[in-house]
Amino acid sequence: MQYITYSNITIRNNKTITESLCNSSSVSAHYPVRLTDYYTGLIRQSGDAIWKQCMPDARELEDRTQCPDPLDELALSPVPGLIHRYPDRVVLLVSNRCPVYCRFCMRKRLVGSGDAPMGEDDLHNVLYYIAAHPEIHDVILSGGDPLMLDNESLSKILTGLRAIPHVSIIRIGTRIPVTFPERITPDLCKLLSTFHPLYINTHFNHPNEITGDSATACTLLADAGIPLGNQTVLLKGVNDSVDTMRNLMTGLLAIRVKPYYLHQMDLVQGTAHFRTSVKAGLEIMRGLRGHISGMAVPHYVIDLPGGKGKVAILPDDVEINGSTLLLRTYTGERVTYQDIVT
Repeated sequence: MQYITYSNITIRNNKTITESLCNSSSVSAHYPVRLTDYYTGLIRQSGDAIWKQCMPDARELEDRTQCPDPLDELALSPVPGLIHRYPDRVVLLVSNRCPVYCRFCMRKRLVGSGDAPMGEDDLHNVLYYIAAHPEIHDVILSGGDPLMLDNESLSKILTGLRAIPHVSIIRIGTRIPVTFPERITPDLCKLLSTFHPLYINTHFNHPNEITGDSATACTLLADAGIPLGNQTVLLKGVNDSVDTMRNLMTGLLAIRVKPYYLHQMDLVQGTAHFRTSVKAGLEIMRGLRGHISGMAVPHYVIDLPGGKGKVAILPDDVEINGSTLLLRTYTGERVTYQDIVT
């Protein structure tokens, strides 16, 4: 497998960003920084919504209360590079590289631990595992960012999956349209269109990420017949207001991207300063339902620790006792969840 060739951390003539990176070297030594010129070009001022998502913060090192792998992905990995949590679907980690390292990443533990894409032997093993499990119908490519792979490598992976009769759906999770939209080319879209049914879930977190360039990238994908969804993470100081979320969700529909999930921040070590309370998330959902098109209202979900899966919650569909929530998993299990906010 090979990555595309691209330029990263080539920030030109931005003294504020350069100084900030120098001053936060202790953070970046532990949690590396990677940026693109495009995404940093969206920063309007120090400390704004884009800045907070991509620039290191001393609070990342202060958070020792949470777990590096709260979703138990390692325990749910039967072979390297594969996560099998739900009966009928698996996540395939084909890339360890992103164009921008988001400071709130759910796999923050892996950032900087290795940059190589999935090897040929690991790809063979995961394809063998999927082929040997006919209950698997849905494969999600993730990472890192799968679209950091070159077209030839993507074609090899997708061809291997399409050769397995019981794999009916392929999904790709990518933040490329948001952080590196020039990667979305007509050649890439033509390639992806040969593997339908194929879906893409991207990751816009703030209305300022919806630009002419990101809209063009989404248009190219949509015109290739690829349904587009969006998964947003609820982030303190970034998008935790009703107005921001309304603008984001309606803006996404305007560029042909369907809001899919609004994620409560996972309990990942180094990210506590981004966490809002679940009550805050429920208030935002109240501010969306009935006030904007139903098509623009995402599912508000908590991905439960311990690998128990996602639970969708509505403002009137959760038992709350102080900081303790009582939730029901997809298997019917009742699970208590501690709403931890620093």
